[in-house]
Amino acid sequence: MTTNTPAATPADAPTAHATTAAPVAVGPSGEPSAASEPAVTGPGAAAPAHEAKTPVHRSDAATVETFPTAESSVRTRRGPVALFAPIGSLAVAFGLWYAVSYLLLAPARRFLVPPPHQVLQVAVLDWTHLQPMLQALALTAQVALAGLAIAAALGITGAVVMSRARWLERSLYPYAVILQTVPILAIVPLIGLWFGFGFTSRVVVCVLIALFPMIANTLFGLQSVDRAHHDLFTLQKASRWDRLRKLELPAALPAVFTGLRTSSGLSVIGAIVGDMFFKQGAAGIGTLLDVYRSRLQSEDLFAAIILASLFGVAVFALFTFLSRLAIGSWHASGRS
Repeated sequence: MTTNTPAATPADAPTAHATTAAPVAVGPSGEPSAASEPAVTGPGAAAPAHEAKTPVHRSDAATVETFPTAESSVRTRRGPVALFAPIGSLAVAFGLWYAVSYLLLAPARRFLVPPPHQVLQVAVLDWTHLQPMLQALALTAQVALAGLAIAAALGITGAVVMSRARWLERSLYPYAVILQTVPILAIVPLIGLWFGFGFTSRVVVCVLIALFPMIANTLFGLQSVDRAHHDLFTLQKASRWDRLRKLELPAALPAVFTGLRTSSGLSVIGAIVGDMFFKQGAAGIGTLLDVYRSRLQSEDLFAAIILASLFGVAVFALFTFLSRLAIGSWHASGRS
């Protein structure tokens, strides 16, 4: 009895192209060439070797480079804001100035707050009015810068001395607080009697006003050094001078420049106060302010106030720029 075996269906038969080996071409060196590798196209066949070796990280890197970073996006948005914000605030200030002059004051009392264009026309564009202001401002600038330099030197030195030992800080710091709290106008007569009524007394007033911020900020910076850094210098058996020069003073630079920016504005105020009380010698901008006030020269008074304020802003901006040059590469305060 013969058994009829059913014929194999196409689904049961193996595919010919998956099992049939293609002829291999041999290269000049006797090894199979890449072009002659058998092409296996079955359902479970692996990808060719040359396709598996294709690097994918290059396309990823190109994709990352095409997208802007978050920092660049923030800088792009910050640019217009940094440009138009001061212009907008200045426009608002001039608008309020005009509103006070024309809406709140009667024409007979408008001399109390003259409008901006009148100040510009009478006091700024007229050289006979502007020249004495610039000469007085030059003298006030000399007084303010001299007082600031002396206050910075004394403040940094005093802070370094007080940082050496706790008993030195407890002995000397109260006197620095007294200099800050004593009414400067109350001791102006004594300053005049001791140092005369000229340039020297004006500088002394600047020093007394600008000294405390330098002491307080520098001392804070010297005492804020990380303890781990101190331990590292202790392990290296560094001397107190090396510790101060290489660790404490560089770490205190952000605080020192903060004190300089604060003291610069106070020094300008001290110079103007000294001009008002010590009138011997050449007149400073404070002397002219007193003269303009007594003569009711409102346009000249406003122009002198604006010039003195612009000088204070310029000194503050100078120390801000120096701060960014000195510490901008390694501290956040210098990059702000």
